[in-house]
Amino acid sequence: MVHVFLASGFEELEAVTVIDILRRAEIKVITVSISNQKEVEGAHEIKIIADQCIDDLDESAIKMIVLPGGLPGSFNLKESKKLSEIIKNAHNNQKYIAAICAAPLVLGSIGLLDKKKATCYPGFEKYLTGATTTGEKFVVDGNIITAKGPGAASGFALKLVEILKDKATAEKLRQGMLW
Repeated sequence: MVHVFLASGFEELEAVTVIDILRRAEIKVITVSISNQKEVEGAHEIKIIADQCIDDLDESAIKMIVLPGGLPGSFNLKESKKLSEIIKNAHNNQKYIAAICAAPLVLGSIGLLDKKKATCYPGFEKYLTGATTTGEKFVVDGNIITAKGPGAASGFALKLVEILKDKATAEKLRQGMLW
């Protein structure tokens, strides 16, 4: 299962695009609020009702973690000690960790980008401690996948489909969405 973590101030385009494309690929996606409230308001005042709260999470079900960016959402993700522990545990178990826009700063803050290639929203490179930043739209380095920002959300989501399923499924979705 893919778990998309939502914090107050998340970038709606990045969250919804990833959720939508993964579900089109018939990949099970669970949205998780990092607070004790299921309703989470995005950076542009769009509210989403998460499937569950972080305290109800079954970590053993995680196949991939996705962190949408946005402000102040990315910094709110970073401040969650519980989320940091979940990410570290997933990483130690070789689960995929994906972050887009400013959200790769969460990975940098807990040391997961050391000696990794990564990308992020321009200006946030300073938060990617230990990483070699590329400026590319998206980067895959081992089990870490990062993407640049809202304009890269569809390509990022399709790359996740390719990783979790296969290139043929991603290509079929590309064609069907006229991407």
